Amino acid sequence: MNQAEIPRLATYRVDELRPHPSYDRHNLAVSASQLAALAALGDLAFREPLLITRDRTIVDGYARWKLAQLTGRPTLLCMEYQLDETEALQMLLQTHRRLNGFIPFNRIGLALDLKPFFQQRARSNQRAHGQEDGLSNLTKVNVRSQIAIEAGVSTGNVTKFEQLMKTAHPKVQQAAQAGEISLHKAWRWRDLSPEEQLNELHLDQAKKGTKRTVRQLIRTHVEKRSPTPPTPRTLGDLLRGSAIAESRELDSIAVIVINVPGSIAFLTQGAMQTFGALEE
Repeated sequence: MNQAEIPRLATYRVDELRPHPSYDRHNLAVSASQLAALAALGDLAFREPLLITRDRTIVDGYARWKLAQLTGRPTLLCMEYQLDETEALQMLLQTHRRLNGFIPFNRIGLALDLKPFFQQRARSNQRAHGQEDGLSNLTKVNVRSQIAIEAGVSTGNVTKFEQLMKTAHPKVQQAAQAGEISLHKAWRWRDLSPEEQLNELHLDQAKKGTKRTVRQLIRTHVEKRSPTPPTPRTLGDLLRGSAIAESRELDSIAVIVINVPGSIAFLTQGAMQTFGALEE
């Protein structure tokens, strides 16, 4: 990226934008829960611009782009950078090292797309210093270290990823990509037979399903023992028959208007507690 290049704001039609090629190469997708969380924000979900390249490749904002497609939103605000495909992938990885970004498994897969770039750069450096064209073991280690840095993981995890992708059952790979099992767990199963790997996967899924059922039963039991008051159906139900509307305590509750269908007042638990205290 040219450091003198200043990114610019622009508005593009949704159908003019496209995902980075590595998205499709690794079959990455947006989860239904992520889309639902964004949809609940209404127009706030699109307040920040997408990060794109001059050829309109999405660097950051893929989920918002998918939501715009699903909801028929015609245009999106974008911040446009002068980046080639490699630089765009590096920037994509940098933005997804945050807490709510890609899981390590997917970051490593994306970062490995940079391997030819780092190898070529290493060869160029060797030739510049009069060394042979082939990559030395030390250079290979340095390339792996660069990939680990881009992915925000250890070199050991890069090695585990490469090893499990050679022998792990496709369903085990899919489970690791979806975050259903950890990279380390998938790697530990890599030398088992395909049937044994599937058995381990099914057993792991069954254990997690049992734990979820137990937690739900406990939650249901606690709710029955300590029932919560019914949620008011309308704002009138919430305020009717009390002096709440005259209380200065309401000044502590902020109001944010969002563009979503229907007439709904979204209240945080803190706001509900304020109302409850006023009613007592």
